[in-house]
Amino acid sequence: MKLSPKLELSGVSLRDMTEADVPAVEALERRLFPVDAWPLQMFFDELSQAETRRYMVAEVAGQIVAYAGLMCIEPIADVQTIAVVPEFEGKGIGSAILTELIEEARRRRAADVLLEVRADNPRAQQLYLRFGFEQIHVRPRYYRDGTDALIMRLPLNKPHPTEGANA
Repeated sequence: MKLSPKLELSGVSLRDMTEADVPAVEALERRLFPVDAWPLQMFFDELSQAETRRYMVAEVAGQIVAYAGLMCIEPIADVQTIAVVPEFEGKGIGSAILTELIEEARRRRAADVLLEVRADNPRAQQLYLRFGFEQIHVRPRYYRDGTDALIMRLPLNKPHPTEGANA
């Protein structure tokens, strides 16, 4: 996976998630999304479906600092999850992972990439907007705490100029 020189210099590496990563990822999940955290078994279930899924982690000094996953069933790819620990936000890690997920969706011949984002998460919304995602729907009270989910879509018929940009 190609990383920007800035990320390589800061010691960030991206790789596919393995079953051995699941306990650490699930601990981060509980920390980052205490209300809506996925149960441990869900990560194992997702990893077992390689024909339609791709999960990745970002590491710094052997420590997982971000993770993400994509489901692709033609013609739609869906970002299942994407998370960066707060101490590593703003360093381009989210952009690098999102770029790789979009490239994976293209490799799997998806026409569109969809995702849900919390209505109260402007930082994530701005990342997706920079990549060319557009809001197409609102799911009222989607999250357990009653927060709406914004449904966003990225058409893959042409590359967006900011893909791969460090954000």
